[in-house]
Amino acid sequence: ARRLSIRTLAEISGLSVNTLSLIENGKTSPSVNTLSQLAQSLNVPITAFFEVNHRKRVAYQKAGERKQIVFAQGQLESLGEGMPRMGSEPFITRLEPNASSGTEPIIYGGRQFIYCLEGHITYTIEGETYPLAPGDSLIFDAYTPHFWRNTAPTSSRALLVLCPEDSSVDLPERYFIP
Repeated sequence: ARRLSIRTLAEISGLSVNTLSLIENGKTSPSVNTLSQLAQSLNVPITAFFEVNHRKRVAYQKAGERKQIVFAQGQLESLGEGMPRMGSEPFITRLEPNASSGTEPIIYGGRQFIYCLEGHITYTIEGETYPLAPGDSLIFDAYTPHFWRNTAPTSSRALLVLCPEDSSVDLPERYFIP
């Protein structure tokens, strides 16, 4: 942040260039004494080395302006667009009449939450049926084989929160587009 070279910091702190290089490249962890020397040299409290930059991020979306993911059975509206992935992805999903997840069970590491807003959506998890009507919710470990089906004669809508263990997996694609 102060745009000091390692050599300049070494001169100011009395630490060797080699030591600072090892710390900077993650090859060694500094001792409390070394951190104290650095803190004094930079005129900052030692706690400054442990502070994490928590920049506030906000994703504000007006109705009708959300990113749409269209698939054969309906569509998803991403509620978290603009936020970094951090373990959960919220969506509003609209399912066409008789839409279903297909004949192959869905399985992924993580958890899933669904809150029915309109219509009727039925989940089958390990052979047990869970019918959801408006206001009903369901949360389960998604490594359990499961299926979903819109059992309403009209479109159904739900708040869906996918919570994968591995945030690099693109769940909307995997979950809705066979």
